[in-house]
Amino acid sequence: MARFPRDKRANPLAEDGENQEPGDENAGEVNGSTGDNNGQENGTENTETGAGGGAQVPPGGGKPPGGGKPPGGGKPPGGAEPPSGGGPTGGSGNPDPHGGHGALRMVDLPIEDELRESYLTYAMSVIVSRALPDVRDGLKPSQRRILVAMNDLNLGPGSKRVKCAKISGDTSGNYHPHGESVIYPTLVRMAQEWNMRCLLIDKQGNFGSVAGLPPAAMRYTEARMGAVAAAMLDDLKLDTVDYIPTYDEARTEPTVLPSKFPNLLINGSGGIAVGMATSIPPHNPTEVCDALIKLIEEPDTSIDELCEIIPGPDFPTGGIICGRAGVRRGYKTGRSTMVVRARCQIEEMKGNRHRIVVTEIPYQQYRDRIIEKIAALVNGDRIKGISGIRDESDLKEPVRLVVELKRGEDPDVILNQLYQFSPLQDTFSLIFLALVDGKPRELTLKEMLAEFLRHRVTVIRRRTQFLLARARRRKHTVEGLLLALANIDEIIQTIRTSRTQPEAKERLMGIACPASMMQRALGDEGFKQFQLERGEADSYTLTSVQTDEILRMRLGQLVNLEQEKLSGEHAELLKEIIDYIDILGSPSRINGIIKEDLEEMKRRFGDKRRTEISHEELGNIDLEDLITEETMVVSISHRGYIKRTPTSVYNTQRRGGKGMKGAKSDNEDPIEHLFVASTHAYLLFFTTAGKVRWQKVYDIPQLARDAKGRAIVNLLQMEEGEQIAECLAVRDFNQPGHTIVMTTKSGLVKKTPLEQYSRPKRGGIIAIKLREGDELVDAAVVGPGDEIIMVTSDGMAIRFRESDSRPMGRNTSGVKGISLVGDDAVVGMVVTDPEATLLTVCKNGYGKRTPFGPNLADVSETDADESSEGGDDEAATASGSARYRTQKRGGKGLRDIKTSKRNGKVIGIARVNDDDELFLMTAKGKLQRISAGDINVIGRNTQGVRIMNVDEGDELIAVVRVPAEENAEEAAEAEATAVAEPVAETDASPEADAGSETDAAPE
Repeated sequence: MARFPRDKRANPLAEDGENQEPGDENAGEVNGSTGDNNGQENGTENTETGAGGGAQVPPGGGKPPGGGKPPGGGKPPGGAEPPSGGGPTGGSGNPDPHGGHGALRMVDLPIEDELRESYLTYAMSVIVSRALPDVRDGLKPSQRRILVAMNDLNLGPGSKRVKCAKISGDTSGNYHPHGESVIYPTLVRMAQEWNMRCLLIDKQGNFGSVAGLPPAAMRYTEARMGAVAAAMLDDLKLDTVDYIPTYDEARTEPTVLPSKFPNLLINGSGGIAVGMATSIPPHNPTEVCDALIKLIEEPDTSIDELCEIIPGPDFPTGGIICGRAGVRRGYKTGRSTMVVRARCQIEEMKGNRHRIVVTEIPYQQYRDRIIEKIAALVNGDRIKGISGIRDESDLKEPVRLVVELKRGEDPDVILNQLYQFSPLQDTFSLIFLALVDGKPRELTLKEMLAEFLRHRVTVIRRRTQFLLARARRRKHTVEGLLLALANIDEIIQTIRTSRTQPEAKERLMGIACPASMMQRALGDEGFKQFQLERGEADSYTLTSVQTDEILRMRLGQLVNLEQEKLSGEHAELLKEIIDYIDILGSPSRINGIIKEDLEEMKRRFGDKRRTEISHEELGNIDLEDLITEETMVVSISHRGYIKRTPTSVYNTQRRGGKGMKGAKSDNEDPIEHLFVASTHAYLLFFTTAGKVRWQKVYDIPQLARDAKGRAIVNLLQMEEGEQIAECLAVRDFNQPGHTIVMTTKSGLVKKTPLEQYSRPKRGGIIAIKLREGDELVDAAVVGPGDEIIMVTSDGMAIRFRESDSRPMGRNTSGVKGISLVGDDAVVGMVVTDPEATLLTVCKNGYGKRTPFGPNLADVSETDADESSEGGDDEAATASGSARYRTQKRGGKGLRDIKTSKRNGKVIGIARVNDDDELFLMTAKGKLQRISAGDINVIGRNTQGVRIMNVDEGDELIAVVRVPAEENAEEAAEAEATAVAEPVAETDASPEADAGSETDAAPE
């Protein structure tokens, strides 16, 4: 609880400390010295409690003996006078019969209430009177007052410029009582071409620069209003806006400007109030005027249609806006963010060197600050590929920064680092907050345009009403003059016989004018209008206004020419009055006038767009709402190049054709993974380090069908030495019973529910916890009832059901899938297909194909037992050596191929059909392409046949299955109809995808 003095005369709102009452010059003195906080507190305590030796005020409120000021005689906090007549305890301040300030009293008031009331008053003052622009003219009070003061000084676009000190002083003295030091920076900003899209002030002198240099002092610079500001002040004196008294009530100021120019959207605004802020970017004048015209013609225009006219902000400094999602969200909701980048070009230099040239910078960034930040990044080893930076800016090219790179450095990598760490890339907030009817309100793009049009309708209507009233007054005066000329002899006689002017006026008002004379003087049309206003009568008399004008009439106006001029003026006034009345009664005419004004603004101030809007979305933005769902063919080459191509480019051949080239590989970099997926599907990239990274299909570069593709390392943030082990396409992560099965080099296998991979992260997540020296070999999406085969480098294979491995979390190592002997290691894993065969290839060029055989669920237990007893290689496919029987996981498995000295170790496996093709690659770079159907289907425990002749000292290192090209159209159409179905419901490993889904995909 605090005790505050209350004075009914005190002003509750004190701005800039100016709440001191007259006669309080010594109010700050406490205990006979200039007051500080301690002195004020002591004085207050002495007044309230009488303790501390404080003398009481004598009766009558006079000074204590000695003539000095009473101790503690300063004001208590709040600036009020100390209570008079109070006792030692301060009392209640009863009126003193001998005099004193009887209007003051002490009250007990909770400090929370006092703070709340005072702070809310202060907050509303800042919000309404300082920080936020008006939605109608887009100006803050300080900016508006500067323009009004310049208008008072007649500083139009054609006048002579005057010192900014004069402008600031007049603004401060007449309208804005906050000092010249806060007015001049506001004036300077309205004259800076890198801050304003259309300048409001025409400057002369040093007003700063885009480099960040400050302006010269106000006594050195000169200014006048620009053409845009003059257009905003048009019709100000035609009663188009309301006026309020200024701070000293010596004059009035407009609450808003008529603003023919849509300033808020074109020049933007920014400000921080109490508890709220605004950040409205500049826009292109031509686009804003076109959008307003569109809204006048079609009031039901949607925001999406307006976005076609105004695609985004247009900054005076240019730059590039990355993506449209943030801009559209801001236009639709009134609040969003967008990423703005500098415009950079990569130029090639001699000696395998490059340089990055910056010609445009983000809005509200300064050139010198960017140079300093880049230099700090280089000196701090944050960016290591830069050898130097130069500022080549001049008057013709205000921004030209040259960043030279070291020899052999990748310019794209360095540029991305500059975007990430330096102000060359900035995030701009979109907050469309403005004052609407004196209250802060967050607006959409359409609402902001509609509020401007509503303001212009009000201005046009008030201007027309003012002009109508003025025309009617003038018509009334002209009618009196015409009547006097028609009866001039009697008028002159009456004036000459009058002794005084008031007597003459009274006698003139008594003269009766016949209706016939009035009709001759005004004409038929004028007399009809006169009768509508005055009514029908046999005679009419002059009014007071008319007689005053007659008495002021000169003798020279009695000539016939003057009479004809008055008659012509009266006729024109009648036309104007009819036109004004028609405008007030026709909303379409008002809209037409607004449209003409906007066409004029567009013609005078419109120009080309400076800021480019790219389609590259940055940040965690979901683009599915902006991208049409389409079926794509995604291909990944053996060397890590990826691309996507629409399936429509493959639907141009008849069945049985030769197909078309689907990748520019030239037999040097064959396709390793190929599948059909929706643009909204995810690609899961499993790396040898046990991590998984996500990428939407639409984020993969869409290239021509014969293009090579882009390096996958440019899409994923992979660590050094990390390689892609497998890639899976998944659209729906909520498939019941579906899991991702992974196997490692040491024979471990792990199964994790598919839904645990549904929350992507930028840097990827752990897919499997690898033990020291181990690495991920393969991964596949497995459904209920599927079976898996793992093959080792020593030619062992084990087949088991997916249910043998229990589901685990992501950050686990898994369980044993196959027992390895010695230095044996797993080389691959596939999901079985009873209709396909397993291809096994050894490093010396030998290999074989063996049927998988039916899954355990497809045969009886008796058949399984019989097949396990063995048989010869040429027996039926149900015999034990001609297929892979299902076992329990964790065993040593069965012999898949004999890894003799002739064959060497197994280097890879693949699930193939007869119409698939294979690429074989050696360590020395030799490649051979063969048909899978050319390899004989034989039993398990065999050495196989020669597949490729390998030179001495060379060896096979990889085998890649390539789907056949003959049925591309059929495969693409089949996938297009089934794209909504999960990939994992067929066979989701890359081998399975390629073999069973795209039998005729391109090379």
